[in-house]
Amino acid sequence: MTDTWFNETLYADWGQRFRFVRQLARVKSEFQDIGVFETDSHGRMLTLDGVVQITERDEFVYQEMLTHVPLLAHGNAKSVLIIGAGDGGVLRHVLMHKGVERAVMAEIDGEVIRLSKEFLPGIGGDAWTDPRADVIVGDGIDYVKKAPDGSFDVIIVDSTDPIGVGEVLFTDEFYQHAARILTPSGLIVNQCGVPFMQADELYDTSVRRKQFFPHVTAYIAAVPTYVGGYMTLGWAGKDASLTALPVEVIAERAKAAGITGEYWSPHVHVASFWLPPYIAKHLPA
Repeated sequence: MTDTWFNETLYADWGQRFRFVRQLARVKSEFQDIGVFETDSHGRMLTLDGVVQITERDEFVYQEMLTHVPLLAHGNAKSVLIIGAGDGGVLRHVLMHKGVERAVMAEIDGEVIRLSKEFLPGIGGDAWTDPRADVIVGDGIDYVKKAPDGSFDVIIVDSTDPIGVGEVLFTDEFYQHAARILTPSGLIVNQCGVPFMQADELYDTSVRRKQFFPHVTAYIAAVPTYVGGYMTLGWAGKDASLTALPVEVIAERAKAAGITGEYWSPHVHVASFWLPPYIAKHLPA
């Protein structure tokens, strides 16, 4: 029997590979090449343009940190905008928060949603039919441009790296509109890559956000399939105190919201903002 391997193509001179049992789907959508694979080591895996986006085995790390950290730091988020995240995982984790009244999700590629519902149903779970969810197949950039001032408490961007379809989510125009549609204590988070290999992504994105937000920083999460060490999750907000809350406050808010985690915890939440120097040096002064 010949082993069949998926070789990730994110970096030209370094990578990872997964032995897969079978390819469940391969679709060339209007925007990107989408693959779904069944692996023994990581369960089912979603890829976009040859790059691993999520696996069943470790998706909880990324989803928990991308959602619970901003929502619990805010403390009273009722309206949340999600851009991208077509697998449904961020939507599901946002809706775990009892206080969230409305979660709008704008995903440009309907094929990602369709394939995720079919082959990765556990990631989105019941979020697709939650009455608080408004799932839009459309351009998140256009949605942000047209949204009213101060209409969201938190914006969560779950996108690819700033290439291809995800490139427009890292522009000055996008961040300017994001600042406009956030409430006075609002904030936006997005993945900023693995700085050991993608330090420019963290720096460039932070510099752009700093033009429109008084407080710009990042926090970290160790996601096994995002190779290269810690991943950075970029943070831009209007209230600097939200990233310096004590463990006791976060724990109290988590209890009230009904939130627990497999990776996230109140202590991990607070510690994630303490960046290793090799990462912190890439944030603008």
